[in-house]
Amino acid sequence: MVSINDLATAAIASSSAAKRGVFIVLEGLDRSGKTTQVKLLEQRFVEEGRPVKVMRFPDRTTPIGQMIDAYLKSDVEMDDHAIHLLFSANRWEAVKQIHSLLAAGTTIICDRFYHSGIVYSAAKQNPSLSLSWARAPDRGLPRPDVVLFLDLDEARAESRGGWGDELYEKAEMQRTVRSLFREMIDAEGGGQGEGLGDLVAVDAGGSVEEVAELIWGRVRERVRQVDDGEVGRTVRILQ
Repeated sequence: MVSINDLATAAIASSSAAKRGVFIVLEGLDRSGKTTQVKLLEQRFVEEGRPVKVMRFPDRTTPIGQMIDAYLKSDVEMDDHAIHLLFSANRWEAVKQIHSLLAAGTTIICDRFYHSGIVYSAAKQNPSLSLSWARAPDRGLPRPDVVLFLDLDEARAESRGGWGDELYEKAEMQRTVRSLFREMIDAEGGGQGEGLGDLVAVDAGGSVEEVAELIWGRVRERVRQVDDGEVGRTVRILQ
């Protein structure tokens, strides 16, 4: 549901409004530093006077999100296909809000979106849950203008605080997730190929400040392209 604050942000943005917002997603292994980098990127936009909204997926505040939260924090068995569809439904809950904010000129920074949903499900190595099957329920979702994968090996991620608190925080699972993300990046030309280089890797092994600068370098160029109409006057849709 769109909150009063979201509507106010959209209203402010509409005053300058010929340009749409930019849809940015940060992906990565668990404990790769996404949350910290999302906050720093948000601050960049605030300092530039650009309306910005942070979103996180799964969104654990919705009824579907609460079911996902309970699953991730427990050892309860659930069919891989069923939980995947719940994750996808959680993203679909936000579609109207995403379109509304972007159209009003508000930039959105997402901590995970459908790439994580696809990869984490496929990483379970269920023979009937391939990357293509996992992608199907998300077709029709808003397609991000840029997706930055914070690339960090699972051993370094495991050494960071809080590791192991949730179901997917296991070294073998994270190793497979990283491999699948790299496969998806290669399929898109590593940021140079078809699809305008939507999915690109950022080395997350440096200091917080170094990683933030790498991210900003990528984001700044995409913002320019969106503002100049090179990416589309309206947000694209996942096909």
